[in-house]
Amino acid sequence: MPKITAIKIQRRNKERVNIYLDGEFAFGLTRIVAGWLQIGQELNEKKIEALKAEDEREQAYIRALNYLSYRPRSIKEVEQNLRKHKVPDVLIPETIERLRKNNFVDDMDFAKQWIENRNRFRPRGKKALRLELRQKGIDNEDLQEVLDDLVDEESLAYQAGLKKARQLAKLEWQDFRRKLGAFLARRGFPYSVISPLIQPLWDAVHPEEAAIDDYE
Repeated sequence: MPKITAIKIQRRNKERVNIYLDGEFAFGLTRIVAGWLQIGQELNEKKIEALKAEDEREQAYIRALNYLSYRPRSIKEVEQNLRKHKVPDVLIPETIERLRKNNFVDDMDFAKQWIENRNRFRPRGKKALRLELRQKGIDNEDLQEVLDDLVDEESLAYQAGLKKARQLAKLEWQDFRRKLGAFLARRGFPYSVISPLIQPLWDAVHPEEAAIDDYE
């Protein structure tokens, strides 16, 4: 059987090692997979194939962790990224399950973080949020409960509308109402929420007119 004659850390990737059998380079492994190997150890073909297969699984997992290190991701996003990097389809489900067991992926937790981020920086209605999350692969019964808990459409529509209303402040009432309503509709807010807010938003950017109306 071939014998391990050297185990050398790779120059470009310190987390991988090169395995030499009988004085010649044979294959590379992640350090965690190669952790129990020793110089002088003999490896048969079956063991070599098992090591390579385990290394492939470990590389898929490491790639997924690296992808998750930049920001939270949905399971669908992780799957797409693994396929993009040519990870064999057979390894993707077990990689996802390993991530799930170690609490690195959770679609409902991702949905909550996504909604909270939108609420803070780009307020949207439930309809728009549901569409965005569906595109991320999240569309189940639990999502509606999360949306109901985290999304106050009246407050968020006013918040989103106020900034836009300032940009439209010089328009006449009819154009102001039409453009502001269309903007909020594109953000996923329903007519029942938009309609009552147009006048208060007009008043908010025309305080002098509102003061005269109150006086009269």
